[in-house]
This record gives sequence, C-alpha cells and structure tokens, in this order.
Amino acid sequence: VQLQASGGGLVRAGDSLRLSCAFSARTVSTYTMGWFRRAPGKEREFVAGITWSGSRTDYGPSVKGRFTISTDNAKNMVYLQMNSLKPEDTAVYFCAASYLALSGRSWSVSSSYDYWGQGTQVTVPA
Repeated sequence: VQLQASGGGLVRAGDSLRLSCAFSARTVSTYTMGWFRRAPGKEREFVAGITWSGSRTDYGPSVKGRFTISTDNAKNMVYLQMNSLKPEDTAVYFCAASYLALSGRSWSVSSSYDYWGQGTQVTVPA
C-alpha cells in the first residue's frame, strides 16, 4: 500500500488549493481515506474523511464548509479541495488510509488509519 500526497504550496488568504493523494493497493474499494494536518507546535488534526465509494464524508469543525474531500475511483486518487484558505490552515497535510470501514469518532482518530503518505506543506501567510 502506498500513498503519495502532492499539491501543497504558498497561497494568499482567501485563495483555493487542491491537494491530491495517489493511492495504490491490491483492493481499494474497502478503504476509508482521510486527510490530517499538523501545524507547527500543534497536535495532528483531522481534516476530512471519505469512504472510497464516496457515499459518506466527514469533516473537522475548523474546515467544514470550506474544504471538500472526494475520490476518483478510476484514477485511484483522493482530493482535498480547500477554499477560502486562512493563515490558520498553514500546516503539513497528510493523506491516510484505513483498511477497515470506520464509524463514529474513529473517523477523526489518527490511530484508526493504517497507512500514511508523506506530507505536503500548505502555507497561508497572515
């Protein structure tokens, strides 16, 4: 199983950015995918999660309404569309995959995820 995140960069407040995560596994349809982030000096934070089918999504409270997670089954890609970016969104963003279906609070718990990609830096200067 491999995950490769990309798409980070330096943007202005109010701008949009789309992160991508290339996911490879023998059978992808059973996985739950997630995005987390870690800002300097802070704990890792749940950003968004999605079932591979796209039938269910979940978002962290600080990004709800601004970020959208999606999958492209044909390309084995997971995306995080980030709109109305704020300086507090500055962080390293990680994509993650859980082999098991998640429910309830487990969506937002990093230990629920089995595989992690390398991070991609998003910087939104104040």
